[in-house]
Amino acid sequence: MDFSEEWKSIWPISSVSTPPLLLSSNPSLGPLFFNPSPNTLTPLFSKPSSSFPPHLPPSSLLHNRLHLLRCPNDAVLALFPVGANSDQIGFLLLSVKDSSLDVRADGNGDVFVSTKRLKHRIVQILATPIGYSFSGNSDSVGLVLACTMYAVHWFSVKIDKVDSKPGLIYLGSKVFKSCAVVSACWSPHLSEECLILLQSGELFLFDLDYCCSNSNFKGNRLKIMWDNADCSEDGKWLGCEFSWHPRILIVARSDAVFLVDSRLDECSVSCLAKIGMPGVGELVHKELLVSFSMAGSDGFHFTVASKSLLFLYDIQNPLVPVLQWSHSIDKPCYVRVFKLSELRSHSKNDKYEEASESGFCIIMGSFWKCEWRIFCYGSSFQDPKGSTAYEISKFCKSYYAWELPSDLSLLGNECFCGTCLSRKEFLKGALPVWVNWQQKKDIVVGFGILDKDLSALLYEPDSFGGFTLIRLMSSGKLESQRYRSSWDLVKKSEIAHNEFSDFKDYLYSMDDLEYDFIKKFKYFKLDYLYEYFWNADLAKLLIWNMKKPCGGPLQEPFFSAEFRDLILEKLKVCGVTSSSSVSDVFRDISIPISIHEVAWRRLWSGLPVGLLQWAFSSYSEFLEVLMDRKQVSLEFLIVPDSPQLPPFFLRRPSCRSNKWSHKVQRDDALVGPVLPLPMLSLLQNIHETGRFDLEEADGFSFQEEVSLECKEVMKVASKMAVSESSSELHNDHTVSLDNDREETWIDSQSLKPFYVYDQQPFSTKCSRVDPKQNSGYKDERFATLIFKKRKELVDGARETRTGLEMFDELSSVELKFDAPAMNFKEKELQAYKVLKRQFLKSVRF
Repeated sequence: MDFSEEWKSIWPISSVSTPPLLLSSNPSLGPLFFNPSPNTLTPLFSKPSSSFPPHLPPSSLLHNRLHLLRCPNDAVLALFPVGANSDQIGFLLLSVKDSSLDVRADGNGDVFVSTKRLKHRIVQILATPIGYSFSGNSDSVGLVLACTMYAVHWFSVKIDKVDSKPGLIYLGSKVFKSCAVVSACWSPHLSEECLILLQSGELFLFDLDYCCSNSNFKGNRLKIMWDNADCSEDGKWLGCEFSWHPRILIVARSDAVFLVDSRLDECSVSCLAKIGMPGVGELVHKELLVSFSMAGSDGFHFTVASKSLLFLYDIQNPLVPVLQWSHSIDKPCYVRVFKLSELRSHSKNDKYEEASESGFCIIMGSFWKCEWRIFCYGSSFQDPKGSTAYEISKFCKSYYAWELPSDLSLLGNECFCGTCLSRKEFLKGALPVWVNWQQKKDIVVGFGILDKDLSALLYEPDSFGGFTLIRLMSSGKLESQRYRSSWDLVKKSEIAHNEFSDFKDYLYSMDDLEYDFIKKFKYFKLDYLYEYFWNADLAKLLIWNMKKPCGGPLQEPFFSAEFRDLILEKLKVCGVTSSSSVSDVFRDISIPISIHEVAWRRLWSGLPVGLLQWAFSSYSEFLEVLMDRKQVSLEFLIVPDSPQLPPFFLRRPSCRSNKWSHKVQRDDALVGPVLPLPMLSLLQNIHETGRFDLEEADGFSFQEEVSLECKEVMKVASKMAVSESSSELHNDHTVSLDNDREETWIDSQSLKPFYVYDQQPFSTKCSRVDPKQNSGYKDERFATLIFKKRKELVDGARETRTGLEMFDELSSVELKFDAPAMNFKEKELQAYKVLKRQFLKSVRF
């Protein structure tokens, strides 16, 4: 049966037995496995200043931390983050001398470091060569872009013509106060242009020639209407790249990939790939995308990867992938496409030169998981050379996968035999669950492939060609190694097999930090929290512990009626009532609270009294714990008698001592919560559903429960905000939640008016709750505040005010003072009038 090319691409390579787009055992393709040559491993540099702190979270290894910039005179500049907080750029000049790489460091034998400290951790470094005098500097050989979380910084690379000393000249920066930076890229068409993608989906185009000449790094914000592109609210932006034209861009999200044409004033957007598309697209994939990269230099192809699949797309034939593979890589974060001729260069014969020039290799993997694979593809090579079909295939290319994907060892000194793999897994299992095995191993945090013309100056020609890899290790070492193409993948390395050793400590040194405290630490064993914080698997952990046999006799807890009434009274003061409806929660609001806090109040209100009695206690009921061979008492927060803002962090510290005595008595005040809300909510779920098996514990997720509550509260608040109302304030900063005629279950006569306050990040202004008009990124659960409007008084009631209640006229919320009642006298009234005049001049509600 003859399938069309679109239907052939449905079957992923490596997941079906005989996919139609797989070329296997074709001798004309040449060897497609790449093995490191152990004898070519060369240490280039090792200094503590270039080390990378392994104890940072995996999110710090989402980008390649090493970038190679080609320089004149057979040299390359290696750039990478350095410093205690990775907030400076370090660089070394690598040049070819006498068939070896010579490393140029500073006068002290350390790495060159940029004088500009960015004050925030560098997330991504990108560099591009330039072939002209940039900004009046004839020594400039390239431009460097460094991204932090909320800013982008630019540098110019210079090489001194006298002593060949490299240097970085700081050009300027752009700070995005309202949104984080997701990705950046240099233009392959115009070397002075770069593109910045923000977390909100905004795109900024920068021309560094114009920016430097005018000392203005504002950039050009592209006018893109993502609302017309059918974007979902839950999608996350992944990256951006230039396409075949300097003003045609490709932007990727976790749910779709778009082509943006910015040649006109208002950009046009078209969809190139989307998950869950009807028809063929629905058969292709439904997983969210996690990584993105352009493929080839023509600007027409790109690759995207999901949790289990890798796709190759052609923008000339959108929505249907050209090829797809099953990659079996855990959480891939890096993907880049190379020409096969770059990886099979410097060969002794040209037998496979045509295949090398027409083929491509995709290197994909994860720096944190240390897993890497190579995916090769190209034309069919099935038609005889010189035939009509062969000539047509040059213009109408249909790509095929060349062999199955193969593993790539970036470390270069690994043995993949069964014995070494088993020993490695046993060592990982022996570590405590709160220790990542990456802290005990020297892993690769960045790499680059040396240009083939420079690689040819270092090594003799290989039988089938190869490439030279430059890698940056987590210990701070910079190494080079030659990889050779082969017909088979080497599984066992005699050198690595015999030198296999246990995990070592590669903890980050803090010698260059100023530490003025006592260097004596006390460690608490908190491994029982690991399942909740990292795996979000609290249900399984709790059920497993509940089924463990108890060491002593079980005693039924006893709670008195007085203790129950005390808890209910205290919680009522804090805004937690026995009812869980939205109207009751709104009615009890007396101070500004966020959507997230309203959701938590509803969850607390929904707990039965029996569980609430477990959540609070007094110090007289607590047992002391053993720490450093001493009995010490734990400290909890006291439940306040009046609402506080915020209600948790500003509570009065509880009275306790590490050693009780007749002078320091135990405080019987109510403290808590002793058990956190996630655990109480899980216990309630177990009681209501009767699920007490580990197999049934997967159905509970406290994060999802809180998210659903926030959405429900936000939905009700939004409906009340957009309804017709006459209770708006004088300015356009807040919205009344009163007079809702559609919600019949709310008693609008007894419910006091409310306002929604939408606080923008890094701004003192507030605005209406309108997600469509908000260009900055924010989390509405925490950014949106709800508060109660104060009562309007008639003139007679206003005249009777003579104390602290007079300040209610200066605030849009109801004020409650934690102070005794007092009457203002003549001096106090004069001071109040002056304060009122000054306040009304600056703020007008």
